[in-house]
Amino acid sequence: MAYGPHTAADRERMLAALGLASIDDLFTDIPEPVRARGLDLPDGLTEQELVGLLGRLAHRNQVDHVDFTGGGVYRHHIPPVVDQILLRSEFYTAYTPYQPEISQGTLQSIYEFESLVGELLDMDVVSASHYDGAAATAEAALMTCRATRRDRVLVSAAVHPHYRETLATYFDGADLRLDEIPLVADGPAAGTTDLAELEDLLADPDAPVAGVVVANPSFVGLLEPMAEAGRLAHAAGALFVAVVEPVSLAVLAPPGAYGADIAAGEGQPLGMPPQYGGPYLGLLASTQPLVRQIPGRLVGMTTDVDGRRAFVMTLRAREQDIRREKAASNICTNQALCALAASVHLAAIGPHGLRDMAAMGAARAAELEAALAAAGAPRMHPGPYLNEFVVRVPDPRGVHRDLLARGVVGGIVLADVAPDRPELVDGLLVCATEVTTAAEIATFAEAMAQVLAARAATGGGAVR
Repeated sequence: MAYGPHTAADRERMLAALGLASIDDLFTDIPEPVRARGLDLPDGLTEQELVGLLGRLAHRNQVDHVDFTGGGVYRHHIPPVVDQILLRSEFYTAYTPYQPEISQGTLQSIYEFESLVGELLDMDVVSASHYDGAAATAEAALMTCRATRRDRVLVSAAVHPHYRETLATYFDGADLRLDEIPLVADGPAAGTTDLAELEDLLADPDAPVAGVVVANPSFVGLLEPMAEAGRLAHAAGALFVAVVEPVSLAVLAPPGAYGADIAAGEGQPLGMPPQYGGPYLGLLASTQPLVRQIPGRLVGMTTDVDGRRAFVMTLRAREQDIRREKAASNICTNQALCALAASVHLAAIGPHGLRDMAAMGAARAAELEAALAAAGAPRMHPGPYLNEFVVRVPDPRGVHRDLLARGVVGGIVLADVAPDRPELVDGLLVCATEVTTAAEIATFAEAMAQVLAARAATGGGAVR
């Protein structure tokens, strides 16, 4: 049956009141070539037929591969309590908490999320309801423009390419300028943000900079000189934006410790499995002086008329939802279910558990690096990393395909994801976390050795 409360008679009465003959007359202002047409869909199925079809499609999925993919989305152990809490109907079906008097549970869950993330990032203010790390990073960059009344932002070429593409889209629409900070070409710091180039870009008197965006770890897993990058930004009157991965903050300095003005990142590693690109969770935080510039939802704790604890959205006008020209952002989604997943995950494992996740991932990555190097795939960059790094192989696309045939998802082909970085053309980005096992590492290394040996024997190329 069709979803919709209006009968044919209802629609006829509405059309008559409007003086129109048909529904199509409502859309005459839309040019004919771009109007929607009927969908070419097969005939409907019965429930039994549909279940059978979905089952056959599901059986085509291959779920037993050894997976070493990272690149911004990571496998982690998720305590069962996370999904159990999410399934509660008061959270699973909750929508935007416009009316605080009937939304206390939702508002408290957002308040707890913001409190936990604020502690993790060491930042004064955390907002909620951001779609993903890319959107949160773009919002952070826009904040720097509003706060400084400047229209130029610098972003490191080591920031995730999808984040940079999102930034470019936001900035193009807002008629703002986005410039890229080059990377160090060689030496011990190869692949990291070039601070000398950053200083030169900041020194242009005709184009003052609103903000500097640097990620730690970078897209290829390297650790960046965040404190020095922030110092250079502040010396030029710009704000410093740190793009971070939350689990890493259990062992790395948080943004607040090195003076970041704004922090952004992807919350997926906290309680959310990799799931076809989303839904995920954008993290966005700032210092107190920027609280009026931060988009999204801020939830505060207060008391009601009877002196009881109460939660409300605060420091936020209704314009955030309905008046684009006056809004810091037009964020209408709630995204609180993903935020709740992050909160439950953090509360369940605690600070020591989070530290164990990060430390175990780093240890597994070191084992993976040694095993792949012995198999003929050495690491590309010499600098320090945490749990993700690039290995150099001949014809990465072919190697990745051959590994897949052996049951191994061998990371990410960087030539496909970052075509603007020619120095990565021979690279595979690989990742290990606390759920990666020694047996999986051995399987990967053995498969890599076999693939490289076979390709060398058939003239497939050697590692350059």
